Amino acid sequence: MTIAEMLNQSIILTLLGMCVVFSFLVIMIVCMNGLRIFVHATGLDKEEAKTDVAAPVAPAVDQNAIVAAIATALHEKN
Repeated sequence: MTIAEMLNQSIILTLLGMCVVFSFLVIMIVCMNGLRIFVHATGLDKEEAKTDVAAPVAPAVDQNAIVAAIATALHEKN
């Protein structure tokens, strides 16, 4: 097999591979758009109205106790 034949074959394989990838991407984009249209048509993309539920109130945090704990930990480390 000559170099010209090998180059010719490699160009053909390269173009074939690029066409396969391009075709796959086109098919994937078409499927994604079809799925988007289906989801929009069935109303699955609508968010349900949420009722306001009071969040549990966190207990008050004593900032002085946190500072004291950090200071103690630093003092114990040194």
